[in-house]
Amino acid sequence: MSHIPQEKLEKLVQRWELVQEELNQGSTDQKKFAKLSREFSDLDPVVNAIKQLQAAQSERSDLRQMVSDPSSDKEMIELAREELGELEPRLEQMGQDLQVLLLPKDAADEKSAIMEIRAGTGGDEAALFASDLFRMYSRYSELQGWKCEIISSSSNDLGGYKEIVMSVTGKGVFAKLKYESGGHRVQRIPTTESGGRIHTSAATVAVLPEAEDIELDIKSEDIRIDTMRASGAGGQHVNTTDSAVRITHLPTGIMVVSAEKSQHQNRRLAMQVLRSRLYDVQRQQADDERATQRKDQIGSGDRSQRIRTYNFPQGRVTDHRIGLTLHKLDAIIAGDGLEEIISALITDHQAAQLAEFT
Repeated sequence: MSHIPQEKLEKLVQRWELVQEELNQGSTDQKKFAKLSREFSDLDPVVNAIKQLQAAQSERSDLRQMVSDPSSDKEMIELAREELGELEPRLEQMGQDLQVLLLPKDAADEKSAIMEIRAGTGGDEAALFASDLFRMYSRYSELQGWKCEIISSSSNDLGGYKEIVMSVTGKGVFAKLKYESGGHRVQRIPTTESGGRIHTSAATVAVLPEAEDIELDIKSEDIRIDTMRASGAGGQHVNTTDSAVRITHLPTGIMVVSAEKSQHQNRRLAMQVLRSRLYDVQRQQADDERATQRKDQIGSGDRSQRIRTYNFPQGRVTDHRIGLTLHKLDAIIAGDGLEEIISALITDHQAAQLAEFT
């Protein structure tokens, strides 16, 4: 681990001790306390890894000394050599694990997220695919212990979604779901297709990190709130109360509608989406400024590119960004097998970062 400066590791340990001390003293300032708690949560696994590595390095030093000491008996030297042989690869792995922990993190990784799924080309078949994706992400979120809440939806007569927006709440949601932003393509034979021909249709997914109150200040004079009469698609599921809420952010023109629950709930949900969209605009601007340094980075925000193909006749799913093909479409579309793809994307992203880091 000679390429990680020792003084950097020492500074991290010192900062961890200082933050721990401040937290133990308590604080009446809730925002400051929340910020320190998050910092401690980020530093804790890093410092634990540093301490374990240092303890192993100290053990290696003792064993080397024993091997080179002429006064040591032969049996002890053999035993020390054996232990050294086992310790070296373990030290290498610990060093790599620490490097991963020290990689620059996306500030939004620990956040909850807003997920927007929209049917693309392919008419009704695309809308049915959008509903498949919604179910896949709902099930995956359930397996992760996250909570999903529909904010708004627009369905067709076949039970597909032209558009569905939901919030996914939990720890580390954005860190995993951000890799889902992009164009998703499906190849299958529609139930309405008598000739057995394979149709290709598409849907787009956008994942936005949820903004917190302390990060974004939305002035009341910058928003206009309208209450509307909500109605379902094609005259179905008509809601005759004035419960739908539309919030317009005047400086940017961003408009959000929520028409799922009570007026009070809709106002809360619409504001949640508005905050996330504004926060995402800020992040996109910052990303654009750094675009030259991170051309190939996954999650750069380009949602127009096709990222994945789901081929039903062949039972396979291909993620085009990393060239990964899995012949387990049923498990993936059910949500149970999605973790394998997301883990592979995270590993690939970390490998790219490590290459840059070293």
